[in-house]
Amino acid sequence: MAWGRVAALLFLSVLLGAGSALAQDAKDYPNKPIRFIVPYPPAGGTDIVARIIGDPLAAVLGQPIVIENRGGAGGNVGTDVAAKSAPDGYTVLFTLSSHTINPKLYEKLPFDVERDFVPISLAALVPQILVANPSMPANNITELIALAKREPGKLNYASVGTGSPAHIAGELFKLKAGIDIVHIPYKGGGPAVTDTLGGQVQLAFVSIPAALQYVKAGKLKALAVTSSQRSQALPELPTIAEAGASLPGQPLKNYEASSWFGLLAPAGTPADVVQRVQQATAQALAAPALKERLLSQGAIPSGMTSAEFGKFIGAETKKWAQVVKASGATVD
Repeated sequence: MAWGRVAALLFLSVLLGAGSALAQDAKDYPNKPIRFIVPYPPAGGTDIVARIIGDPLAAVLGQPIVIENRGGAGGNVGTDVAAKSAPDGYTVLFTLSSHTINPKLYEKLPFDVERDFVPISLAALVPQILVANPSMPANNITELIALAKREPGKLNYASVGTGSPAHIAGELFKLKAGIDIVHIPYKGGGPAVTDTLGGQVQLAFVSIPAALQYVKAGKLKALAVTSSQRSQALPELPTIAEAGASLPGQPLKNYEASSWFGLLAPAGTPADVVQRVQQATAQALAAPALKERLLSQGAIPSGMTSAEFGKFIGAETKKWAQVVKASGATVD
């Protein structure tokens, strides 16, 4: 009996010690570099925004933020790596709307987007942009739709991958416009833009940050943005809904397909660590210099609380599921 009581006391002390250590870790967080897993290749919109936010956030937290690009499978490869990482606050998933689209597109995923992650904060809302290689004869949405109807199945568009906001934006556009354009999925915005520049594909739906410099340099032809309102980064560019206003029956009247970028942590990450990162993110995003830089790239800064972001993710998952079903989008 005496030995049993000693063993029990030892076991209890270990548990208490572990709890104390965890509390101490949370209290002292962060005390080493933080890894941002970006589930897309370099030079795409997600990577660009992650890097824009990374340095100001690192300054607030007092530790470096290291960007680790893990592209592949429409963002699922990097997301799976993040899901299986230690829930200590030193691995953060920096992702976009595909996080809430993929569950409807893929029958089986090695992770659960809600169960395996804790929402930290919404970083920014970003419209997609429809761009074309300069050799494309269509100069606006009306001309593009007319061309696609004359030559069904001959035009194609690039996206950052199957299940990405760009993919769904393109499929929704096809559905509403009643046209047939072939989807060409890439592993990120960088490769998609590169091949559109080179003429390997004719069109691309990508986030504004991924294409903006090429549009301003005249290397890509911008046709429209996918948001319900024009972007501050390209105020002269109409929305798809505006651009299609002259079409008979106005099939694009209610077209809207914006995306977002956000931070999530592996499930089990201490609540006070999540709160610390969220507060630091909100503080960094509130700084005038960062806010203006994001706006100049077409991104609208946010800074939601963890609870608000959780509700937002739930609503987005439901919304995109309906769009995927209506458009008939599938994994290519």
